[in-house]
Amino acid sequence: MCLAVPGEVLARFDGEGGLPFARVRFGAVVREVCLACTPDAVPGDWVVVHVGFAIQRFDEAAARRTLALLDGDDEVR
Repeated sequence: MCLAVPGEVLARFDGEGGLPFARVRFGAVVREVCLACTPDAVPGDWVVVHVGFAIQRFDEAAARRTLALLDGDDEVR
């Protein structure tokens, strides 16, 4: 089983070799994520991240529902 987690793109930058990267917020945690699979992602977008790669852009409402489920919130809407 694989786990991919939604996060919000805060800022973009070029990484080593010119690959697109972003700082992505997952709740209180911010990590650097490769955007090679989602080069059109911009700050404010939500992306699904698996092993350090943003693998697709994601709807904000769906991202928030997923995060609520991961937090154990029984009142998911």
